[in-house]
Amino acid sequence: MPNAHSEHPGPLTQLTDLERDGLRDCQESHPATAEHPSPNPHGEPLVIDTTSRLGRGPMIGLAVVVLALLLAIIIGIVKRSSDESKLAATTHADAVPSVFVTHATNGADSQEIRLPANTNAYIDTPIYSRTNGYLEKWFADIGTPVKQGQLLAIVQTPEVDQQVQQAEAEVNTAKANEQLAELTNNRWKALLAKNAVSHQEADQASSDLTARQAALNSAQANLRRMQQMQGFERIYAPFDGIITARNVDTGSLIQAGDSMTPHSELFHLSSIDKLRLFVPVPEVNAAAARDGEQVVVTSDAFPGETFTGTIVRNSTSIDTATRTLNVEVDVPNPGHKLLPGQYAFVHLLLAAQNGSMTVPSNVLLFRAEGLRVAVVRNNHIHLQPITIGHDYGATVEVIAGLSHEDQVVLNPSDSIAEGAEVRIEGGK
Repeated sequence: MPNAHSEHPGPLTQLTDLERDGLRDCQESHPATAEHPSPNPHGEPLVIDTTSRLGRGPMIGLAVVVLALLLAIIIGIVKRSSDESKLAATTHADAVPSVFVTHATNGADSQEIRLPANTNAYIDTPIYSRTNGYLEKWFADIGTPVKQGQLLAIVQTPEVDQQVQQAEAEVNTAKANEQLAELTNNRWKALLAKNAVSHQEADQASSDLTARQAALNSAQANLRRMQQMQGFERIYAPFDGIITARNVDTGSLIQAGDSMTPHSELFHLSSIDKLRLFVPVPEVNAAAARDGEQVVVTSDAFPGETFTGTIVRNSTSIDTATRTLNVEVDVPNPGHKLLPGQYAFVHLLLAAQNGSMTVPSNVLLFRAEGLRVAVVRNNHIHLQPITIGHDYGATVEVIAGLSHEDQVVLNPSDSIAEGAEVRIEGGK
């Protein structure tokens, strides 16, 4: 028998899901009514008014959504407030400049300064000709070591050779005249003894002999001069050294001259067994250049090597143009390792003053009121005046104005001002 409820669905089967939830909630709140429904005297199906109550489900969902929205709003407000606080703190921190600081160190017993020096040969001279002619032959080229008195070149001087011959003839003539005057004088003396001639005639003969002797002496002196000029045909080395320049070749026209005559230098000779180094010492360090003191010499051409020199003399006068003292340092150079004209450095020791300290050179501030350094005290800048002693290049000696506890700003800005707030970033 077919089910009447399936063929004719009642009102309960046509309820929506929301109505079913409401009915279920009603049955749960009135279990007796649900289990034992009140009898219907007319036999009509029971109809429940589902619009009288919706149930708790929708209300709970709505409450959850509202609570989630309120929680999101609160979290957003708190985060924004936190971000604003962090931004304000960061902005304040960035507004305060950061500085690095260092501390003054004790001055060493002695410091050294590195001064550039000009390297010169101990003896350096150009060689010129003392006579005119043509270069017949040369015997030493550049780089050739020579000894004193060694022949360097021969110059042909035909004019001088002829002048020598002429001078020799003049000497012979003067000798003949002198001999004749001597014979005449002797004869007049003999005749004067016999009163055969007058005294006047005897005196004239004696005077003529004296004149002839003077003429002979003059001719002989001229001959020696010309012979010396002829001797200049051969050019010799004046001292032991090395030929550093040769400016002539065979057949070149040679003119007698000196350093004021252009193109007249034949050779250049240098003695480099010992070198002279001339060092311009600053006026403030002039007292450290003491004669007889040994110093260290270095050259960039020989990294890691040192040479020993001796201060032998100084100019005892400050150059007004450079405010430096010219000091000569002699350096033995037996192996000819150092060369004339080479760039070298002389390391001069400077005695430090008692109680002095040193700071890096990049802490100094040059202001109109004087030399200053920026010192950090209670996170604020104080421009401290100082007095410096020696300048060592990368560091300077401070003799007054600082203590070891002072925090000195490294690389301070030129615009840094007294009392400015700073933050110490780190130390050195």
